[in-house]
Amino acid sequence: MLITIDIGNTNSKIAAWDGDQMVAHWRLSTQRQKLTDEYAVLVRSLFELRGISINQIEGCAISCVVPPLTSVFSELSRTYLNVDPVVIGPGIKTGMRLLIDTPRELGADRVANSVAAFRRYGGPVIAIAFGTATAFDVISAEGDYIGGAIAPGIGISADALFRAAAKLYHVELARPPRVIGKNTSHYMQSGIVLGYAGLVEGLITRMWQELGARGTVVATGGQAEVIADIIASETHVIDHVDPWLTHEGLKMIHAMNRQ
Repeated sequence: MLITIDIGNTNSKIAAWDGDQMVAHWRLSTQRQKLTDEYAVLVRSLFELRGISINQIEGCAISCVVPPLTSVFSELSRTYLNVDPVVIGPGIKTGMRLLIDTPRELGADRVANSVAAFRRYGGPVIAIAFGTATAFDVISAEGDYIGGAIAPGIGISADALFRAAAKLYHVELARPPRVIGKNTSHYMQSGIVLGYAGLVEGLITRMWQELGARGTVVATGGQAEVIADIIASETHVIDHVDPWLTHEGLKMIHAMNRQ
């Protein structure tokens, strides 16, 4: 059995695999102050609730964009799971060339997304990760990572608007009845939700122009199940919504490095 751990800025996801089958998965809030022992108690409890013994775990793959937690979860893997983890980073085999100026700065989750997106959907392909930030990753027809873009996530964009404008308030991130709103709630839903769909569509269209081809687009990330579904319904540029794409990539990369 393999455990894959994706540690994001806001949320973290854990998945348990029996071969190619995901048998359980969990979503946690990322807490930078937690210690290894505290996370170990939490992980053990989650496994026990699903009737899975952590003694069954034979491998661990980790992607982390919160540097202090990389060592926390690596220690958890070695101490409590008795396995040396594969931590996505420099020196790890991915089967993908990173044809960018600063390969070491590319987030581990973006590497995993790119590997999985190309292997599952072929190239060219664009992976969009909806999370604290929205990251666009572009993989060529040959399977090379050639670049991308980062935009503020829809959640933090909305929060910034609510904090900065005294008379505005939190609204549900849902499509308004019409683009031209008739009240404050609909004004904001139009600007936030439909405006964000325009951002995604505009960036993807420009990326296709630079690629010279219409690549497949797959959405994933911490908010994929909610946000990507909404955005996908408002634009024709998203072909697939795959909330667990990062973990597919972690599983694939673990297989390349398990020796």
